[in-house]
This record gives sequence, structure tokens and C-alpha cells, in this order.
Amino acid sequence: MLKAEEFSFNENITVVDNAQFQAHYSLYEGYIKKYNEIDAIFKAGDDQPGEANSTYSKFRGLKRGESYSLNAIILHELYFSNIGGKENVVPDSVLKLIERDFGTFENWELDFIATAKASRGWTILAFEQRTQRFMNMSLDTHDMGGIVLGFPLIVLDVYEHAYFMQYGTDKVSYINNFLYNVNWLTVKDRAELFYNLS
Repeated sequence: MLKAEEFSFNENITVVDNAQFQAHYSLYEGYIKKYNEIDAIFKAGDDQPGEANSTYSKFRGLKRGESYSLNAIILHELYFSNIGGKENVVPDSVLKLIERDFGTFENWELDFIATAKASRGWTILAFEQRTQRFMNMSLDTHDMGGIVLGFPLIVLDVYEHAYFMQYGTDKVSYINNFLYNVNWLTVKDRAELFYNLS
């Protein structure tokens, strides 16, 4: 059984206020609950694999719900842990990798903003392992649009539930404020899984 990780609003989080943060966190807890419900059905053997069908079946619905809810959990945990940076300073080691694949940091930022504006669910700066480069990915839902070997470095939730209480329809301001509040040390830690950045 999965348990929700504890993420608390603090003074370093500026992209959203406390009310928006708490509402968002409660939705994350909801994904945990639904994943556990689905997992319990599988463990109880009530998933009806013998009736599996790609048009409609209980098994198909459970499998789709399983990947949707688990991806939602993981993406939210990555999002909550990469906001709240005190200083908007990109470590040189990460900056060099961004510049390697985008030419300049400004080029990356423009592409990330455009990707976020075009996305319905998530925007991710990922290290794509097949091409061995950083790329911005657009996900329309938790489990639609990601590239299989794309490892998340920066995760931005652009579902309306992430910002609407505070920003209304001003999605662009939310995106821009997110970029000023990225925890770049977390990004560096994630990148170090693939690169020796010291």
C-alpha cells in the first residue's frame, strides 16, 4: 500500500500560495487512495484477466487506471519536490548541459514556456536516454505524451487544478512564476544520476 509523502508549504514556495498548495496536495492524496483501491483489486484476484478485451473490460479499466494514478502520484511528488528554490541560480554544471542541447539558457526557457502553454497536463525537462540529450516534453495527461526513457529533471503541473484558485485563467503568469521558483539544487541532484557534475 502506498502512502502519501509529506510535502509542506513553506516560505520558500512562491509560485503558489498556501491555499492553492493545500488544495493541490489533497488531490495528490486522492491519487494515492485510488491507486491503492486498484492495487487491492489485483491482489484480491478480482481483476478478471480471463475477460480482458481492448474495447471494454474490467481488466482494461483497471490497467488504464493503474498507470494513470501511479504516474499522477510520481509526477506530483516530483513537482512538489522541485519547487521552493531560495535563489534562482542555475548551477554551472546544469547550465552547461542545457546550453549544450538548447544553445542558450534563454532558448531552453522559451521552449519550456511554449511547451507549458501547449500542454494540458504536464511539462517536463527530461534527460532522454535514447538520444542522450535534454528535451522538454509535453504530457496531456499523466500517462499520455511521455517518452519511455525520458527521465524527469524539472516537472511542472499545468493542469488547471495546480494554479486556478490563485491565477484564474492566467496560466502564463503561473508558468513564469514557476520558473523563478525552481529548486535548481534538486534538478542538479536528478541530473547527477546520469552525469558526474562535480
